[in-house]
Amino acid sequence: MIIGIATLGPFGRLPAPGTWGSALGALWWVYVVHPLTSGRAGYHEVSFDLLVILAAVCFCGAAAELIGRKDPSEVILDEFACMPLALAGLQHVEWSWILAYFLLFRLLDITKPFGIRRLEKLPFGIGIVADDVAAALLTNGILHVVRLFV
Repeated sequence: MIIGIATLGPFGRLPAPGTWGSALGALWWVYVVHPLTSGRAGYHEVSFDLLVILAAVCFCGAAAELIGRKDPSEVILDEFACMPLALAGLQHVEWSWILAYFLLFRLLDITKPFGIRRLEKLPFGIGIVADDVAAALLTNGILHVVRLFV
């Protein structure tokens, strides 16, 4: 059950699993997080995101131990949990902006610039999820600034 949750069922075994996890996380934000928080950015949305991220730390860490690898590529709950954090603060569901946030999040998650890669060395599930949190926060900050000028 732990591995099934951490891999989002069959999605973790598809090609480009991190991309699937991120896409599902974006859909989770559109159809669950955004409606439940009434489209209000801020405390409610970020609190909800942080609860899911905390669960991801536990499930990803436990799944990695069961699988026997530090950060198995099929464990994609980390991308799923952090994509809504990247989208936090969007007032409306605008698919063109959601795509921009998704693409930048994937780029930052894959390339891990600005020392993000060092976060993977943290213990247990923290190291699995922390790099995604950093990529999400960078994505959020960069594109919120870009939106001020567009």
